[in-house]
Amino acid sequence: MEPAVAKRIRLVGLDVDGTMTDGGLYIGAIAREPVELKRFDIQDGLGIVLLKRAGLQVVVVTGRAGEAARLRAEELKVDEFAAQGMAKKMEVFDGMLTKRGLRWEEACFVGDDLPDLPIMRRVGLPVAVANAVKEVKDVARFTTAAPGGRGAVREFVEVFLRARGAWTDVVRQYLKERGDDAAR
Repeated sequence: MEPAVAKRIRLVGLDVDGTMTDGGLYIGAIAREPVELKRFDIQDGLGIVLLKRAGLQVVVVTGRAGEAARLRAEELKVDEFAAQGMAKKMEVFDGMLTKRGLRWEEACFVGDDLPDLPIMRRVGLPVAVANAVKEVKDVARFTTAAPGGRGAVREFVEVFLRARGAWTDVVRQYLKERGDDAAR
C-alpha cells in the first residue's frame, strides 16, 4: 500500500455482510419473532479499535437492516452506523462525508460485492476482501489475502497503519494500557 495514499485517509468505511462477516446468515424465529444471527471475527474487531486509536473515523454502511450488525457497530463504538435498505449505500456514505467536511479522496471503503462499487469507485482508497467479486477486485487498490469475516479487516488495518507509520506506536500504546511493561 502506498504510504502517501494511506496518510491522506481520514475516514474508513466498512461493509458488513461478506466483509465484516463471512456473508452467511442464520435466520430463524424465537417465540415467532424473527431472529438473524451473523458471525463476526474478533480480530477484525480489534483492528477497528486500533484504527480508532490511530485517529481515524470509522463508519459502517450495510445494505441489510438487522440488529446483529447494529449491535456489533455499537460494541466497537464506530463513529456512525447506517443500514440502507435495498443496498443503496452511496447517498448514505456521501452524507457521512459531507457531515464531517471530508472529501472522497480522504475516505477508504472496504467491501466485497456489487452494492459497494458506487462508493469504491469514488473513494481515495478502495479495498477488496479476498472473497470479493471480480468487479470489486478490479477497482480495489488493495486486496486482502484473508476472506471477509475471517480476519480481512484486521489484515487491512495492519497494512494500512504500517503504511501510515502508525502501527508500532498504536500497538505499543494498546499493550501498555493492558499492563505490558515491555511495551515501551
